[in-house]
Amino acid sequence: MLRLLSILLFLAAPMALAHEGMAMPKEPPLGATAAFDAHGRLWVVDALDGHVRLRHSDDLGKTLSPPQPVNATPEPIYAEGENRPKLAIGPHDELYVSWSQPRAKPWTGYVRFARSLDGGAHFSSPVTVHRDRAEITHRFDALAVDGTGRVVLAWVDKRDQAAAEAAGKPYLGAGIYYAWSDDGGQHFQPERKLIDHSCECCRIALARTPRGDIASFFRAVYGDNIRDHAYAVLRTDGSEPHAERATFDGWHIAGCPHHGPGLAVAANGTAHAVWYEAKGKPTIWYGQLVPGHRPEHAQAMAGAGASHADIAVRGTTVWIAWNQVDATGEVLMLRRSDDGGFHFGAARALATSTGAVGSPQLLLRGEEAHVAWNTAEGFRLVPVQAPR
Repeated sequence: MLRLLSILLFLAAPMALAHEGMAMPKEPPLGATAAFDAHGRLWVVDALDGHVRLRHSDDLGKTLSPPQPVNATPEPIYAEGENRPKLAIGPHDELYVSWSQPRAKPWTGYVRFARSLDGGAHFSSPVTVHRDRAEITHRFDALAVDGTGRVVLAWVDKRDQAAAEAAGKPYLGAGIYYAWSDDGGQHFQPERKLIDHSCECCRIALARTPRGDIASFFRAVYGDNIRDHAYAVLRTDGSEPHAERATFDGWHIAGCPHHGPGLAVAANGTAHAVWYEAKGKPTIWYGQLVPGHRPEHAQAMAGAGASHADIAVRGTTVWIAWNQVDATGEVLMLRRSDDGGFHFGAARALATSTGAVGSPQLLLRGEEAHVAWNTAEGFRLVPVQAPR
C-alpha cells in the first residue's frame, strides 16, 4: 500500500520540488560514479562514513576490490544521485576524484578534489578548488578531462545570488562557475563564471567534443522561473565562454526539480542529450542540441515514472538508460538507436531493484556499452549488447 501511494504521488507530482530553503527527504547514500580506464579496468567511487572510497574491478563488476579511502581524514560528503562523488581518468592513468563537502550552514558546500598518480594506492591531500570561501553553495560538481589532459571542474555557485540579496536586488537560482588545471590537478586556475541564473540543485552534464574541449549542458533559469537548459563549451584558452539556451519546453516552476540532464557528443560533433521536463506529461526527452534553437529530432523516451536518464554514443549507435518506478520497485530501462538518434527501438528492462537506487550511468568499453547502477542491494554493472 505504501509503495502504491508513493507511485500515485510520483505521477501526480513527479519529484520533490526543492527550493533552497525547502526540506528534502533523506535518501540513502547511493551516489556513485564509475569509469573504465584505457586497459578496461572498472573504477568506482562512492562515499561511506565520511570517506570517498575507491574500488576497482577486473571482471566487469562481478567483484570489487577492497575500498581505498580517497580522503584520509573523514569529512562530510554529499552522496546523493544529483550530487555524488565524481571520477575521471587522465591520459596516463591518473585518477581524479571530486566531491562536494557540506559546510555548517544548510545548502552550503565546498568543491573538493584529490588525485592519485599510482593507481589509487595513494591520494593527494584534498584541496578546495575555488578561491571563494564564503559559506554558500559551491556544490553539484562535475568533473572531466579534456583532450590535452587538462582537468576541468564545474559547479553550481551562489556567490552572485548572495551579493544580489545583500544589495536588495532580485536573483533567481544560482550561477555556474568552473576552473581547470594545466598540471594534472596540482594547481587550479582561478574560477570563472559561465552564467548567471542556473537551477540550484540539478547536476551538470559534461562531455568531450571531437576537438577535445569540454562541453556542458545544464538546467538554467529564464524569465520568471522557466527551467530550461543551456549548452556551453568551457573555454580554457583565455576566450570568453558563451552559454546558449538549448531547450525550449517552457516549464515554469519556482524551485529545483533535482533532475539534471545527460550529454554525449558524437565523433561527427552531434550533441546528443537527454533531459527531464514536466510541462504536460512528465517524462524523459531526447534531442540533438542546436544551441540557440530548439533541439532537433526531439522525442519523448518514456512515460510517467521515468527519471534520471543518461546517454552514450558510439558511431551511429545511441543508448539511453533511466530509472523507472513501478508497483514492485525500480526498473533500469534502456532504449537504443542504430541510426544516430533518428529512431529508437522499444524500451526494454535491463534490471530491477526492490530497494532504493542511484542514478544510472552509461559507460563505454571499446564497442560495448554497460550501465553502472548503484542499488541498495549493491553496485551493479549491467551489460548492454554491443552495437551491430
